[in-house]
Amino acid sequence: MPTHAQTLPAAVSTDGTLLSVSAQAETTRVPDIAHLSTGVVTQAADANAAMRANAAQMTRVVDAIRKAGIAERDIRSSGVNLHPQYRYADNQPPTITGYEARNTVDITVRKIGELGGIMDALVAVGANQINGPSFEVDDKEGAYDEARRAAIEKARARAQMYAQTLGMEVRRIVSISEGNGGFGPPVPMMAMARMDKAEAGTPIAPGESTLSVNLDVVFELGR
Repeated sequence: MPTHAQTLPAAVSTDGTLLSVSAQAETTRVPDIAHLSTGVVTQAADANAAMRANAAQMTRVVDAIRKAGIAERDIRSSGVNLHPQYRYADNQPPTITGYEARNTVDITVRKIGELGGIMDALVAVGANQINGPSFEVDDKEGAYDEARRAAIEKARARAQMYAQTLGMEVRRIVSISEGNGGFGPPVPMMAMARMDKAEAGTPIAPGESTLSVNLDVVFELGR
C-alpha cells in the first residue's frame, strides 16, 4: 500500500512519558472488479499465414469482448508475438517447421456476476488462451480508512491500559506513522449462483479479500 502518513512530533513537556504503540486492523470486502487476460494462439507453415489466421481469430475475440459490454478503457493489448517452431535431431542444426503467432489482451470486468459467461463467450468465438481472473476491490481507500479508524481505536485503548497500569493518564498523541498494510488474497466462497446443469457456464467465486493497516502511534503519558 503506497500511502504513508506521518505527523511530526511536537515539543513534549519535560514531565511527560512517551509510549509507542503498534496497532494493526483489518477489514474485509467482496471484490467487485476482475482482471483477465485472453487471446489467440495460431500455428501455420509460414509466418504470414500464422499472423493472418491469428488476426482473423483475434478480431472475433475482441468483437465478443465489446459485445459483452466491456468499455474501451478496460481493453488493453498486452502482447503480439511471432516465433518460429523448430525440429531438433541429433547431430543436426535445428530446422524451422512452422510459426506460432500469439495475441493477448488484458480486460477488466466490472460486473463480476457476468465473468463466467464472458469467458465462455470468448472461447466460443475462438479464444484459446485465458489467464486469470484476479480480483480487486474498487474502493480500496474507503476500506483502508475503515481499518485505519479501527487501528487508531485499538492503539488508543492499549495506551489507556498502559496509562492506568502506571497510574498515569493519556495526554495526547504525539505522532502517527502508517506502515505498509496489505491486500490479502480472496478467501474462497461458494459459487455465486446455481445454474442449470444443462446450461452450466464457468463457475466463478470471488470470495472475500482482507485489507489491513499497520499504525505506529506515540502517546504522551502524564500524571
